[in-house]
Amino acid sequence: MSALKFLGIAGSLRRQSRNSGLLRSALAQLPAGVTMEIADLSDIPFFNADIEAVGRPASVSRVLAQIGAADALVLACAEYNYSIAPALKNILDWASREPDNALLAGKPVALMGAGGGMGTSRAQYHLRQVCVFLDLKPLNKPEIFSNAFSAAFDADGNLADEKIAGLVAAQMQALAAWTRQLRAG
Repeated sequence: MSALKFLGIAGSLRRQSRNSGLLRSALAQLPAGVTMEIADLSDIPFFNADIEAVGRPASVSRVLAQIGAADALVLACAEYNYSIAPALKNILDWASREPDNALLAGKPVALMGAGGGMGTSRAQYHLRQVCVFLDLKPLNKPEIFSNAFSAAFDADGNLADEKIAGLVAAQMQALAAWTRQLRAG
């Protein structure tokens, strides 16, 4: 089996973000032959064609290079007002500006999220619509919708629920298989 590299991107910027906690859980449970980095979006400016025209900021170039080097993405989708968190949508907007959508087109992606009430189901389904336009290839199952305000997470935002951790591990296994399947395709 060939080695795979995943990139985790959390839509929430908070230090104790439960979505970042899901990514840390994924990082700790990667299958053999898979590595993962977690992108830092804290210094990414909102996409603005005027900024792009004078030169892409170094922070944006850094994350876009990580996206380009990744075989697959793991998007931890926070839900803000029934939709995708601005930080996550923003980096996808920056990445989509590459000629021919070269950074995103055909790239496998897993979605997960922690939020209130219904987890992040609304935001994840909205994100799937964005994936269609960007030609990302989302993994269908397992889906991960966790309640960020439950005992599933500790005070530091780390995942503490074994059932959800099992789903995260299964999702990483499935993403590795999906990525290899698309490569062979």
